[in-house]
Amino acid sequence: MLSLLHLDLLQKGKALLAFSGGVDSTALFHLLRSHNITFDIAHVNYHTRPSSDQEAQSAEELALAHHLRCYVHSCHLEGKNFEHRAREERYTFLKYLVEKYNYTYVLTAHQLNDRLEWLMMQFCRGSGLPELLGIRSIDSRDGMRLVRPLLEHDRESIEEYLSQHDHAHFIDESNSDDRYTRNIFRRRFSTPLMQEYREAIKRSFRYLEEDNAALIEGVSIEHIDGLYYFTNPKNSHSLIVAVDGILKSLGHVMRGNEKELLKQEKSLIVGRTYVVTVEENYTYITPYIVDESMKKEFKEVCRIQKIEPKMRGYLAVHPKAFEVMLRLKDAQAPLQYD
Repeated sequence: MLSLLHLDLLQKGKALLAFSGGVDSTALFHLLRSHNITFDIAHVNYHTRPSSDQEAQSAEELALAHHLRCYVHSCHLEGKNFEHRAREERYTFLKYLVEKYNYTYVLTAHQLNDRLEWLMMQFCRGSGLPELLGIRSIDSRDGMRLVRPLLEHDRESIEEYLSQHDHAHFIDESNSDDRYTRNIFRRRFSTPLMQEYREAIKRSFRYLEEDNAALIEGVSIEHIDGLYYFTNPKNSHSLIVAVDGILKSLGHVMRGNEKELLKQEKSLIVGRTYVVTVEENYTYITPYIVDESMKKEFKEVCRIQKIEPKMRGYLAVHPKAFEVMLRLKDAQAPLQYD
């Protein structure tokens, strides 16, 4: 039987498994059952394939057979960049369930091939170490704690496990569609490499995750009324990792040039949507709003406290965020205005 990462952790809480019904999530479902882990499942029906409704029904039937709860979310996503929008839809659904039913962890069935494919794609985009290791065994996203128990097993081992135990599962036809970049990397590179160097690749990821944890300084992120802020870490790379994480939770993925600009500029508008401002002690993130009707008194306080002009439009109509900003700047008293 395949081992699971962080098994001791999973035995202490109530988990929610992101379940597609495919090879990986089906294997994780049965492995969790064999280890007596307390969990329920969540399935998203994107209606993209003829079998989509059947997969959703199968998920409900499987949960019912094992006396588990199954949450199904149905959606139709149209337009470009389907993979990104589908991922955002999925995590929004998971976050809703975590908050409503108090789940301790969200489990995803990412495995070793996924990790290698992600690393290769990020490497070809000129990414740094945190981005190369974007799929970690324990991670967080928008207040959710993510655990990936299958991350040290490759696809071949997982398929063999399902075959040995005769566990029924679905095959996603899109996995062979070369319109998706990941599938090209899978067919040309990751599958042959995994077959030849599986154990070495597994060890390398262990070392890289340990090195990343030592190099990247964690920060404590606070937020109120749309304002996100944190005390600046000791190195710029840790700062950018923190900013990138916040923006991802808000739906914006930073481009490489935005990360480079942030190293050089005090304040930056990203995606025409958010303002990131790095000051001596704190980094701030707010939505970007152009407001020409700010009161004279407000503008004067902002000038005296040296509040970044790009942030003022948002702060002018969000008094709680503005009061926090003044407090962090050691202002004598918050501005009083109607």
